[in-house]
Amino acid sequence: MRDLETRELRYFVAVAEELHFGRAAVRLGIAQPPLSRAIRQLEQRLGVQLLDRDRRGVALTDAGRVLLREARAALDAVAAAAHRTRRAGNPTRPLVLATKAGASHELLRRLLDSLGREPGATPVDVLLCEVGEQARLLRDGRADVALMHRPFDDLAGFDTEDLYVEGQVAILPAGHPLAARDQLTLADVRDVPGLPIARWPRLDGSYPEGAGPEVHTQSQLAQLVALDRTLLVIPASSRAWQWPEHVAVPVVDAPDVTTVIAWPPSSHSPAVASLVRSAAGIHGTAPLAPAG
Repeated sequence: MRDLETRELRYFVAVAEELHFGRAAVRLGIAQPPLSRAIRQLEQRLGVQLLDRDRRGVALTDAGRVLLREARAALDAVAAAAHRTRRAGNPTRPLVLATKAGASHELLRRLLDSLGREPGATPVDVLLCEVGEQARLLRDGRADVALMHRPFDDLAGFDTEDLYVEGQVAILPAGHPLAARDQLTLADVRDVPGLPIARWPRLDGSYPEGAGPEVHTQSQLAQLVALDRTLLVIPASSRAWQWPEHVAVPVVDAPDVTTVIAWPPSSHSPAVASLVRSAAGIHGTAPLAPAG
C-alpha cells in the first residue's frame, strides 16, 4: 500500500470534524462528489470503514477516531516542519509566544519587561489566542513557546517549566446576590437558579453536560456574564479581561491552577532556552489580581 498523502488526510480531517460532506467540501473549496470519492478510496486502501453514513448524517467509527487523532498529529508535524524551516533561515526573527487573551497578564508583562532588559535578547511577538488553542499552535510550529495552565490545557508531549500556582475566582454579574459575598465554594456556584456555569470545550473538543451555554471565546463569555446568562470559575490571574459589569469572588475550594511555560521537546533554539530561563527567574513571584 502506498503512503498516505497529506491531501487525503486534510480531506478526511475536514469530513471528520464537520461530520457533513457538504460543509467539509465548502471548507476545503472543492466539490462534494470528488470529496466523497476520495474518502471511499481512502477506506478501500486502508481496508477499514472510517465513517458510518446514513440518512441522519455521518459518524466516526472506532477506526475513524484513530485516524482523526493520527491525521491531526501528522498534519501538525508537516506544518511545523515548514514553519520551523522558514524560521531557521531567518535568525533575526522574533520568538512567538502564544497565550490565552487575558490569561496570566501580569506574568506576561513581567516576562517581557525582563527580556527587554537583557542585552541582545531576541524580540518576542505575543500571539493571543482563545482557550485550548496553544497546544495546536505549538505543534504546528506557529508558536515557539506558550503560557498554559495545568490541569486545563493539553500539555501532552511538551517540555514545561512550572511558573506559579494560584487559586480560582467566580466571575459573576455585578448585580447578582452572590457578587456581594467575600468568598464562595464550588457548591455555592454549581447550581445557581437562572445562572448556570458556562461550559468550555474539553481537550477533545466535546462539551460537558450541563445547563450552561457552550462557549469558545472570551468575548462571548464576557457578554453572557454581563447579560446575567452565566457565570464561570477561572484562574484568578485570568480575569484581566473582566468588565465593569462583572465581579470576581474567590472560590476557596476550587482546585489550584499551575501556570507553566511550554515548548516542543524538539526545540534546540538558544532563544527559546533564554526565554524559559527568564520565565523561571520570576518563578513563583507573579502577583495575583485582587478579587472584587
